[in-house]
Amino acid sequence: RSLYRRVLQILSSIFKNMAKKKEATVEEKLRALYDLQLIDSRVDEIRNVRGELPLEVEDLEDEVLGLKTRLDKLKTDVETVNFEITAKKNLIEEAKGLIKKYAEQQKNVRNSREFNSLSKEVEFQELEIQLAEKNIKEFKAQIEQKKTSYF
Repeated sequence: RSLYRRVLQILSSIFKNMAKKKEATVEEKLRALYDLQLIDSRVDEIRNVRGELPLEVEDLEDEVLGLKTRLDKLKTDVETVNFEITAKKNLIEEAKGLIKKYAEQQKNVRNSREFNSLSKEVEFQELEIQLAEKNIKEFKAQIEQKKTSYF
């Protein structure tokens, strides 16, 4: 706006001088022409900057869209891993229940073969618990890795 006012001031001063005199001096004409060239150069600069802004805005909008997509994928991945953790926790609870059941059955065995079989089942369930706990730790590490790689 100030540039526009400046152009108007220069043009009005030229016309006032021309109205006062029949002929403006060469120096006045050259000064006015120089001022107009400066203003024209500034207007061109503004147009160039303004011309690049829509491209920059579009690039930033694309970047924001990409980040939103990446964030959505991260949230989906974390939800999936949390679902897996819940499944492993349920598996641990089931295994603990089976261990109690087998321990009670061991108290009522009739021969060593039944006792050994139940002992193997208890041992297997304990291994299942250890494996599930290991998987839970790995899943939690995956979540942390995903969060730190995103942020």
